[in-house]
Amino acid sequence: MSGKDGSPTLARQRALRRLARREHSEAELRLGLVRDGFPARVVDATLDRLRSEKYLDDAGFAERFARSRVAHHGLGRHRVSQALRARGVSRAIIVKGMAEALRDVSEADALESLARRYWRLHPRDEPLRRIRKLWAFLLRRGFPAGMVRERLAALWPRWREGLEDLPEPDE
Repeated sequence: MSGKDGSPTLARQRALRRLARREHSEAELRLGLVRDGFPARVVDATLDRLRSEKYLDDAGFAERFARSRVAHHGLGRHRVSQALRARGVSRAIIVKGMAEALRDVSEADALESLARRYWRLHPRDEPLRRIRKLWAFLLRRGFPAGMVRERLAALWPRWREGLEDLPEPDE
């Protein structure tokens, strides 16, 4: 069923169906409705109505998304911010959402848990090589370089010298 008839009721039903499956950013929902063939005026009116009914809230979405990704998916702030930008959330909302989420969830604890798990799962590499691979892995997961260096040095103090030689990522 296409949205070519421009029915606001149908557009709202489609949007609510998407929101029932998972939370979406406003930009994601807009894109979905446009792809369904709804005219821009109907999409705008639908999103305005959903916003006023509190079904659509980018700030809340960003906070919940960030909290979930840090606590349950082992991602750092850089990867979470990147994922939110890809979902069309504005930079200002991302910054605020990340700050709120990181008040409740410790990024350092998530990093440490991930590091310990990685260390256990890669026992065959020699330790210095393991540290370097772990360093790269954690940076790819989006954790800040300073935090990675600090937490790894605290977890494995005898490899501190190896950590000092690690390159800083391009930021």
